[in-house]
Amino acid sequence: QVQLVESGGGLVQPGGSLTLSCAASGIIVSIYTMGWYRQAPGKQRDLVAAATSGGSTNYANSVKGRFTISRDNAKNTVYLQMNSLKPEDTAVYYCNANRPNDIHYWGQGTQVTVSS
Repeated sequence: QVQLVESGGGLVQPGGSLTLSCAASGIIVSIYTMGWYRQAPGKQRDLVAAATSGGSTNYANSVKGRFTISRDNAKNTVYLQMNSLKPEDTAVYYCNANRPNDIHYWGQGTQVTVSS
């Protein structure tokens, strides 16, 4: 059984930082493309950042230079370091794992609220 468990969300002031974690079980993250998505109320779920098994990364334009995705293969965990947070970053953040010819796996989500 595959499980992706996110943690690290919370309330932070504008300009602050948070690090989200996604602990995986049932899959080996090093062979998957791991991604972080977010969904704000009334909006669609959008890709924030992704890291392929080959080490390539890509980011949404809105977070480039502020967010960094990384993985710790020994811990089977993926991280999203978020700096210089803005109110528009407020959303539920979801961890995703996917690879060709396999289904997408999703975590339950963690709330990030950026507000003064």
